[in-house]
Amino acid sequence: MTEAAETAIDETPPSPDEDAARPGEILEMVKTVVYALLIALVLRIFIFQPFTIPSSSMRPNLLIGDYVIVSKFSYGYSRNSIPFSPPLFRGRIFSATPKRGDVIVFKTPAADHKDLIKRLIGLPGDSIQVKAGALYVNGQALTRVADGQARGDEAACPNAATPMRYWETNPVGRRYVTYDCGRGDLDDTPVYLVPEGHYFFMGDNRDNSLDSRVSAEAGGVGYVPAENLVGKAETVMISWKEGASLFKPWTWVLNLRWNRFFHSPR
Repeated sequence: MTEAAETAIDETPPSPDEDAARPGEILEMVKTVVYALLIALVLRIFIFQPFTIPSSSMRPNLLIGDYVIVSKFSYGYSRNSIPFSPPLFRGRIFSATPKRGDVIVFKTPAADHKDLIKRLIGLPGDSIQVKAGALYVNGQALTRVADGQARGDEAACPNAATPMRYWETNPVGRRYVTYDCGRGDLDDTPVYLVPEGHYFFMGDNRDNSLDSRVSAEAGGVGYVPAENLVGKAETVMISWKEGASLFKPWTWVLNLRWNRFFHSPR
């Protein structure tokens, strides 16, 4: 009798109230997911966005594998603040002028509109030139102080040379380290006159950076329209050495660069 009673209980169909509750629970789950996605989208568009450093063009200040937090509100918003850059409006709203020396993520003027990260060197109306590896802004050479060789970082140079470290001071007194790999194709340039509404960017690894010294038509960056600025690089949130892989969970910890956490790109 006991077994029969247990069988009868097991086979009792769900009550109408339980059936009615299930669609409600699913709806609540869907609403929670949608709200979470909307919050993430708003944060990504208006507040912060993470970017991965894919190349050596900003060494030694930013390394391959750095995850950089970029503030989207620093210079206001344009259509490039929104994923896929929809043509909703032109120009910038709540616009603010970037400062010399800021490290900025921007969309390339070329048709592919890739995200790049470089240092702001020239403002609208500036003249920029590189002579014998030294940077000139409005006819004045920026102060460079040698800081020895970066031994062990030969991979940063296209010719596998040992880079020289230089402390460079820009016209507003900001100091940051640059690399010099020896004589390169972009160590002597013509004078660039930055057009109104545009900016001039260079990588800190001067001999291994395809930047505003090369026109967009020639495969470089050229002058960057103000509309293409995405945001200011604030800090390195986390960083992994090369060899870390999504499919090798042990590398998530073993390949961490602990000393890069919350590192500022200056």
